[in-house]
Order: sequence, then structure tokens, then C-alpha cells
Amino acid sequence: MIEVRTIGLDLAKTVFQVHGADASGVTVLRKQLRRGQVLKFFGGLPRCLVAMETCGSSHFWAREIGRLGHEVRMIPPAYVKPFVKRQKNDMADAEAICEAAQRPTMRFVAVKSEETQGAAVVLRTRDLLIRQRTQTINALRGHLAEFGEVAPQGLGYGPKLFAMVEDPQTALPETARTALRFLTATLSQLNDQIRALDAQIVRRAREDETVRRLMTIPGIGPLIASALVALAPSPETFKRGRDFAAWLGLVPRQHSTGGKQRLGSTTKMGERSLRRLLIMGANSEVVWRARKGAAPGSWLARILARKPPMLVRVALANKMARIVWAIMSRGGIYRAPVAAA
Repeated sequence: MIEVRTIGLDLAKTVFQVHGADASGVTVLRKQLRRGQVLKFFGGLPRCLVAMETCGSSHFWAREIGRLGHEVRMIPPAYVKPFVKRQKNDMADAEAICEAAQRPTMRFVAVKSEETQGAAVVLRTRDLLIRQRTQTINALRGHLAEFGEVAPQGLGYGPKLFAMVEDPQTALPETARTALRFLTATLSQLNDQIRALDAQIVRRAREDETVRRLMTIPGIGPLIASALVALAPSPETFKRGRDFAAWLGLVPRQHSTGGKQRLGSTTKMGERSLRRLLIMGANSEVVWRARKGAAPGSWLARILARKPPMLVRVALANKMARIVWAIMSRGGIYRAPVAAA
């Protein structure tokens, strides 16, 4: 009997492709499976390494196959692509996944638990609702402007837009007023839903010990701390805080060659939601320090004096990311450094 040591599994909604290799990397298995056959097939195999690309259903299948006794590893699609030979199809993808999983320097993604994925769903649902709210309020403002009614931008001016729609003195045709009432009702509903999710996030933040420790970092509140715990990989994935900041895309892009170092704009790699949230947290800290005055001799005071504001925000977000990694990997809480004399 041929022993399968490594399996590359190309995930899909209905038809899955399997590519197996032995200990020396020689192909010994190629098979196509329907969705209902996947767990039965892996349940009948001896323990082996099963690799798959990260995608929408990868964490689910990784948990299910892992419960059958197999070692499961997930690989980012960008790291699999170089191993695809010529044309792209399910068989070639499965072979590339199997080949990539056997590389000694390959990087893998940790499998998330159902609870962690549930927390991520709450955060992503909130982001979606906020985008829908922005779209709705912009549409409402734009439609009113067509009839000569203008209001400043910003969520705080929502009540003014509501009043314009309901004011009988506003020069709005009744057909337009009826349609705009749908938008105001939608906006009110979105506000209620976002507040409910915010309350849920705050409640969960009080119950999670790691989230509470992250909230001791200046610029990080319940939302950012909860997002870091739910969306960031395990801190053991990175050797140092600098690697975590690089994964978030908060470091300059390198164009270095011939021993000459050339640095460009930020890479914007990794989880963009976390990067955006950390920059927003850094912005709030910079604004607050600008109003109250940064401590003389502190790192933030020195960089504010000689760098552009946006660069300062990204640099502070990078620093916050390194502190986050240190707290998540080593424990403890944030302790402010002593300012230099």
C-alpha cells in the first residue's frame, strides 16, 4: 500500500480536488471529491499532513479535518501561486498547494476557533453597516442638494437632514419626500444596529483579559483591542514586534538592490482592517497630544517637531503594533516610558 504523507486540498463549494505525495514528494494520489465525500475520504486515511489555501471556508474545513487526527496547515494564496505550473485549474492548484506545504521555509496561517471567527463576524458586520450608513447619508445629502437644501458633511448633521425631509416648508416634491423618508428610516435603523454591536463589543471587551490588557495602550480602546484579538494571528507566529508591524503593512516598501537601501511608501500588506484601526487610534492619540501638549523629550514630541503629521500617525501606529505584540506574547500591561531629559 502506498503511503500518503502530504495532501494538497483545493477547496470549493461543491467539487474538491486532492493531490497526494509520499515522503519523497512523488505524486501518489489524484482524486476529485464531492462535498459530501470529503470527511469520509479523510476519515479513512492514516494520519498525514493536509494543506489548503486560506479562503472563506478554510478554517471550517481545517477544524473538521483536524478532528479526524490529521495535521492541517493553511497557506496564504500568494505563497501558493509561484508553485502553479502553466495553466490554472483545480488539479494544478492542488498540486501547487501540496508542493508549497513541503517547503521548509513556508509560512502558514493558524486555524481559528469558532469563537474567534464569531468575534470577527461581529467586527466585519459593524464595518459593513458603517459603510452602508455612509452611503445612505451621502445619498440623502446629495438628493436634498438637488432641490437647493444643503447641509455640512458629517454624521453629526444627520438630524438636520432629517428635519429638512420632514419640514413642510422645504421645496421638495411629494414623490421625492416619500423616497427620502425611506432613506431616513434606513439611516435610523443602521444607527440602532451599530449601537447594538458597539454595546456587544464593549461587553465582550470587559470579559476578555487580553483585550483589557491591550486597552491600557494609549490610543487603543475596546473596538481596536477586540479587533486585534479576533483578527490578528497568534503572537507566536512572529519572532518580534517588527515582524508583526511588517505583516500589518506599517513599514516602508523596500526597493533595495546592490547593497543600497531604498525605502518607499508603506506596504499596506496584511489585515487592512487592523492597519486602518491602528492608524485611527494613532491619529486620536496625536490629536489629543497636540491639544494637551506632548511630554517634553518624549518620542512623540521629537517626531512631531520634525516630521509631517501623516507620517507621524503611521510611525505611531507602527510603534503601537510592536507594543501590542509584546503585550500579547509576554503578558503584562502597558507602562509608559520615562521621557528623555
